[in-house]
Amino acid sequence: MRQTTSRRLRLFRTGPHPCSYKDEQLASTVFIDPSLPMDRHIYSRLTENGFRRSGAHFYRPDCENCGACIPLRIPVADFEWRRRYKRIWQANKDLIAVEDDLIDDDESFALYRKYIAARHGDGDMYPATREQYHAFIRTATPDTLFVKFMLDGELAAVCVADLLDQGLSAVYTWFDPDLPRRSLGTYSIIWQIRRTLAAGLPYLFLGYWIRNCPKMDYKKDFRPVELLLDGKWVRLN
Repeated sequence: MRQTTSRRLRLFRTGPHPCSYKDEQLASTVFIDPSLPMDRHIYSRLTENGFRRSGAHFYRPDCENCGACIPLRIPVADFEWRRRYKRIWQANKDLIAVEDDLIDDDESFALYRKYIAARHGDGDMYPATREQYHAFIRTATPDTLFVKFMLDGELAAVCVADLLDQGLSAVYTWFDPDLPRRSLGTYSIIWQIRRTLAAGLPYLFLGYWIRNCPKMDYKKDFRPVELLLDGKWVRLN
């Protein structure tokens, strides 16, 4: 691992490691010095420049021969309510959203473990453990929202989002894989779009869209979107 420098922040770059999204591809990651006191303003500027949060770490891909990971955000005021999204929203009108500032209950972890086993059983997140859950999910900023979606008193989905100066950053969502017809992952994004609008903020940040990675294609289905290309946010209608 080698250290790089910035006028304002200390950055560290990992050595090459297997890519989580592309077979036989090596990846490198730049992350912010973990000792840096992080506040909403700094986090917001980092997100504007393509960084993401994973647990206590703020990072961005920095691969030498690949630029497939592209930051993406939705300008929520212009979100297009296509027929599919209206249908998903209508199908989940019976869900009750409960916002909380802590997510350490057994029910949430059990759903997380079930989701990881069903959706990511072939990845490095499997098997889900309490330690992984605490490091990735339970670790939060002072402005993190934990939202539980309840169905007839049972937990159906959970989303984690961070409140920024210019919007929400969607950190992670997990849901009951036994409810596929509800499209709960898409529903969570729509809910966060509406939550961003209600807060009077312009953007929902969805992390990275990854070229030639089918698992990430859903992010570009929301329109319009903006991609961070060569340091500038470019709108796609």
